[in-house]
Amino acid sequence: MHILSSILFIALTVAGFGFFAVNAKKIYRNIKLGQSVNRTDRSSERWRNMLLVAFGQKKMFARPVPALLHFAIYAAFMITQIELIEIFIDGVFGTHRIFKESLGGFYTFMISLIEILSVAALTATIIFLSRRNLLKLPRLNMKELMGWPKKDANLILIMEIILVLCIFTMNGTDEVLYNMGKSHFEGQGSFNFTISQFIGPAVFGSFSEGTLHVLERVGWWGHFIMVLSFLNYLYYSKHLHIILAFPNTYFAHIEPLGKFDNLQAVTNEVKLMMDPNADPFAAPAPDADAAPAKFGAQDVQDLNWVQLLNAYSCTECGRCTSSCPANLTGKKLSPRLIMMKTRDRLEEVGKNIDTNKGTFVDDGKTLLNDYITPEELWACTTCNACVEACPIDISPLSIIMDMRRFLVMEQSAAPMELNTMMTNIENNGAPWQYSQMDRLNWKDEN
Repeated sequence: MHILSSILFIALTVAGFGFFAVNAKKIYRNIKLGQSVNRTDRSSERWRNMLLVAFGQKKMFARPVPALLHFAIYAAFMITQIELIEIFIDGVFGTHRIFKESLGGFYTFMISLIEILSVAALTATIIFLSRRNLLKLPRLNMKELMGWPKKDANLILIMEIILVLCIFTMNGTDEVLYNMGKSHFEGQGSFNFTISQFIGPAVFGSFSEGTLHVLERVGWWGHFIMVLSFLNYLYYSKHLHIILAFPNTYFAHIEPLGKFDNLQAVTNEVKLMMDPNADPFAAPAPDADAAPAKFGAQDVQDLNWVQLLNAYSCTECGRCTSSCPANLTGKKLSPRLIMMKTRDRLEEVGKNIDTNKGTFVDDGKTLLNDYITPEELWACTTCNACVEACPIDISPLSIIMDMRRFLVMEQSAAPMELNTMMTNIENNGAPWQYSQMDRLNWKDEN
């Protein structure tokens, strides 16, 4: 019986991790569709940023109550992985709580800590479900979240509840069995885990030995299967941030928020124009076969790979949108929706590549217009509130600015007001429509 159980366990493990690896490879491939950008500089600052923002949840605590609730789930998730080591060893070799005898009191302490964190996580999960579905917190019930995004958020919370129930079913029935001297393996005594020593007898104390053995296995296998299910569900869920938040914060833009990147091709042209000694014909001729450089971004392949990583990392929490002055004043722009649409288009491009055996075939769609409209892009005030608010340093603004660049520099499709301003700067050296000769008239007004 133990041999069959071990074979089944190994088969499920290989299948679960194999399927996850296949999907992880697709995500990596899709992210690498982006343009190259160097984010390997200033490594010490990047490690510090990752430790503070991803591991330390620093930016979450701008809103303390949800931050504490989220931290309870986060801590439980991190610490519970320790127990998985024992589950994997027990599953492969057919043992039962293999570390209990060798670790003694420390084992009891660790499982008790996991139980305490699991209770905290269960409480936080129920509160999060209530905020979304009973209290209907505005930023969690916007139109853009209706349909799959809302179901996704609820489903992952329900999965967390099931996982915690499996943990306490496993530990609680084990506690009763050991107290009865009827455990799977003899000579291991009572656990006295902080929570299960009370929950076990109270909930399962009246059950028969056979029922207890069945329930213990249901809890054990349920715990393992829920972990595998959760792992493979991540590919289809916004909860990829559980994994991607760490590289996302490491590769984040660590320059001051108000500093924008210049297009190097434009910078070179401007320098050439302003240098009276420059000989434009002395520059090396461009490769005649090379595609002309595109200014800005029209589709996801025109964005850089960090921006695509941002799209996959977005947790759809809506802190960016709830901080956006354009959105708050009724404009169409939602920074969260910018990231969601970018991810949707990237997934569509990835499926196109899979369908066409590794090659993207033009589908007549682009991120600009088919997913994100110029109205959304021009509503942005470039204030950086969305970037400041994001708990994991995602930058919707960088995508907005690159798509604006495409509109202006490739399609000459800037709004009339902006075109007027640029014409005035070109002709008058100032945004206002008056002659350069009159620029100092203000000093004579008094």
